[in-house]
Amino acid sequence: MLSEALLVSAPGKVILHGEHAVVHGKVALAVALNLRTFLRLQPHSNGKVGLNLPNTGIKRVWDVARLQLLDTSFLEPGDVTTPTPEQVEKLKEVVDLPEDSANHKGLAVLAFLYLYLSICRKQRALPSLDITVWSELPTGAGLGSSAAYSVCLAAALLTACEEIPNPLRGGESTSRWATEDLELINKWAFQGERVIHGNPSGVDNAVSTWGGALRYQQGKISPLKRPPALQILLTNTRVPRSTKALVAVVRSRLLKFPEIVAPLLTSIDAISLECERVLGEMAAAPAPEHYLVLEELIDMNQHHLSALGVGHASLDQLCRVTMAHGLHSKLTGAGGGGCGITLLRPDKDQLRLIERKQHVQDQSTGCWGGSMRHGIRPPGCSSQLSRVHLRTRASPCRSSVAPSVRCPGGN
Repeated sequence: MLSEALLVSAPGKVILHGEHAVVHGKVALAVALNLRTFLRLQPHSNGKVGLNLPNTGIKRVWDVARLQLLDTSFLEPGDVTTPTPEQVEKLKEVVDLPEDSANHKGLAVLAFLYLYLSICRKQRALPSLDITVWSELPTGAGLGSSAAYSVCLAAALLTACEEIPNPLRGGESTSRWATEDLELINKWAFQGERVIHGNPSGVDNAVSTWGGALRYQQGKISPLKRPPALQILLTNTRVPRSTKALVAVVRSRLLKFPEIVAPLLTSIDAISLECERVLGEMAAAPAPEHYLVLEELIDMNQHHLSALGVGHASLDQLCRVTMAHGLHSKLTGAGGGGCGITLLRPDKDQLRLIERKQHVQDQSTGCWGGSMRHGIRPPGCSSQLSRVHLRTRASPCRSSVAPSVRCPGGN
């Protein structure tokens, strides 16, 4: 068990193409954001386990002895257990969670307890510790906040229980886990996502774990080779929505209209593949015509997503406002509100871009805009010990001891 505090961080994500289609086995292209979630784990011996989520006002403390006595036999033995709906309901019952735990706050607590009990029950005694998680990512906006949360929890608990080695043991200030350790972090983070979302695709936790720009399909992850630097305007509609509910909407529509919806999903898959091809060409020799193709793909994908039933008036407004300025936008993530992305061309006058961003903010009800440059390959999950060291560079999941531990995939 750790004797020092551990700091872990993991990035959010933007999906370029493949939302919802990826749940049905199609390709998704996603990139890590330079907005991160941070977790601080403090081991102690007071017989308590605490969870503090200051962004959402959650603070819970449990007696380790009481948790130790719980009948958790419903948590199946194995390296990585997949929670069933019945197990999740049983967990609510045994830890006495309130009935309203179906909201995002309750689900965050539930995901923590599931991962804590599942990962730590191999220990002779459940560990006493305090976990505090805070984030630069807005919740429910399609930027992978729950995945970054699950990745941080999985990485910290696996390290605390010595299921994976602490990458900072050599005295480094910041380090990253080895590939096989990241794979285990990703598997457990996916189970946390299942508790929160029911039937997630797995792309969000993969990007948060590995960082960079990824191609994801049915659990298979491959990095995009030398992706070009794209400049993207990220706009938050501030319209809350539920990923679980929107995934269910698409599934229901697919069952009701299979001959209509299945071709839409196949077409979205083709858009992702074409985008991947264009990005590959741009890495070698970017040209203006590449941006024309990327803009067309954005427009087509947005129309397809609206046809799937995951659009929203606020996203339509964003598309109209940016189109009036010669820019092209689409939703990112589950849709139904949340965030939209707008592709910016590198040849545009920066002063005019600032004016356009302000216009988006003024015209799109409840929206804000901000430019983000991700060389489309920020790193992922990383770990640190002790001192909090905020970073705006997007990188993989990482860990640190005083300074910081980064996972592979970054610059």
